[in-house]
Amino acid sequence: MRLRLLPPLCAAALVVSLAACSSTDSPGSGASGGAGAPIAVDLPRADSDFWNSYAKYIPQYAKESGINLMTPTNSQNDIAKLVANTQALTSQGAKAIVMAPQDTGAIATTLTTLEQKQIPVVTVDTRPDKGNVYMVVRADNRAYGQQACEFLGQKLGGKGKVVEFQGALSSVNGRDRSEAFAECMQQKYPGITVFAEPTDWEGTKASAALQTRLAQHPDINGIYMQAGGVFLAPTLQLLRSKNLIVPPSDPKHIFIVSNDGIPQEFDSIRKGEIDATVSQPADLYAKYALFYAKAAVEGKTFQPGKTDHDSTIVQVRAGVLEDQLPAPLVTKDNVDDTALWGNQIGK
Repeated sequence: MRLRLLPPLCAAALVVSLAACSSTDSPGSGASGGAGAPIAVDLPRADSDFWNSYAKYIPQYAKESGINLMTPTNSQNDIAKLVANTQALTSQGAKAIVMAPQDTGAIATTLTTLEQKQIPVVTVDTRPDKGNVYMVVRADNRAYGQQACEFLGQKLGGKGKVVEFQGALSSVNGRDRSEAFAECMQQKYPGITVFAEPTDWEGTKASAALQTRLAQHPDINGIYMQAGGVFLAPTLQLLRSKNLIVPPSDPKHIFIVSNDGIPQEFDSIRKGEIDATVSQPADLYAKYALFYAKAAVEGKTFQPGKTDHDSTIVQVRAGVLEDQLPAPLVTKDNVDDTALWGNQIGK
């Protein structure tokens, strides 16, 4: 299945793995673009198992795609470092930049500067609140919150108390997951009390919040972790210390649903420590971020519609397209599926 093209008559002239059109005046095209153009990647952080997995896929897919990959930088969840890294990569000759800004509001000025320099940007997992980018490679994060809500709502029979570890609300991902989770709970499961805990994606803050809530409400029976990569280990450590990791058949069992799909979450599902996670496609994030960065320097353009890799490109606002990749819910029933990237990495 292929995308509709811009313009339509391009179909007769060019067919690629995703439907696309060459455009001589697209950002990154011309003498400085094309094959061999240096492509830069800024990694967002090194304290998350999910992002460390993503980082491992970058050189693999760059090699497979014949991309001239510059040495990746890491902004360490610091917008100032991301801005500085972007400036350095630009001065070193980057013709396209892949980034995953964790503060999706503060990156706007940098995006404007890069657009003026005709350096296309692909953002991964996060979508900037303002500013234009060539493509956003992401999954539907509202669906993450929706799936987590429905899983917990069903497991708890519509009654109980749930602690939610919210991601940073300065990030579109944190907002999307939190808003969708809250709306679903209010509409479908009004008998469940939700304690929404801001964490800024920090495991120590999540653990401290859970410690406090368990002291106040020892009958808590559900947890929604918006990022297993940073929340899984400290959460399990705390629950073990309180002898609260017990089988689902035990009345003291706390049902836990997470987001990420890292191997550690899969192992915890198999052990019965947590119950589910939404598998963010770390492999596809790397693959298609690089695909679009290469397409950008080659002057290709895309249009909303279905793709040939089981996703949909949507226009989220003028100047911003988003390729929404699939992100399945993983439970004990499908945790051993070999198609899941969490079962493939490192093999």
